[in-house]
Amino acid sequence: MEGTVFAPALEGIKNVKSEQGEILSQPFLEVCKQILPVIDKFGAAMTLVKSDIGGNISRLESKYSSSPTKFNYLYSLVQVEVETKTAKSSSSCTNGLLWLTRAMDFLVALFRNLIEHTDWSMSQACTDSYNKTLKKWHGWLASSSFAVAMKLAPDRKKFMDVIQGGGDVNADIEKFCTTFSPFLEENHKFLARFGLDELKAS
Repeated sequence: MEGTVFAPALEGIKNVKSEQGEILSQPFLEVCKQILPVIDKFGAAMTLVKSDIGGNISRLESKYSSSPTKFNYLYSLVQVEVETKTAKSSSSCTNGLLWLTRAMDFLVALFRNLIEHTDWSMSQACTDSYNKTLKKWHGWLASSSFAVAMKLAPDRKKFMDVIQGGGDVNADIEKFCTTFSPFLEENHKFLARFGLDELKAS
């Protein structure tokens, strides 16, 4: 196997923006999907995160597929709901994009922790990134489930060996975090313009 498990996502990131600099729906969702195999390597600890990300990608994809030309740009999925006042519904694409972005924030923070804090255990790296990103948006139930899941975090060295494949895993993680984070920041800024970036889990 050539390259690390991040290789497909790094390739995909190059296509996320249009020539005009707008985030395109399908390529953005594709990159999020390409991170799922990385999450798989965490095993049971990330089952919740994976199903959450997968569910939100499916929701956005099915809306995109209903009219690919109309929803070519990621934010058009939200704009339509803002206009029809359905953006705050728990089953909306807006909600899907918000939680997908938050879950990706968590993963980026986790990947950063893995390369910046080489002395941390996996559960320490996970808990720290959770506290920095998702925790404030989660209710008691989600937080408790997460705390339990983190006890199942894999051994750090084994995990790094598995995701390494045939490449330089630290360099790829660094590159992924640096190139993918700006899209997440843009999503937050866009959602904040409509007052939709602060929604909490019920």
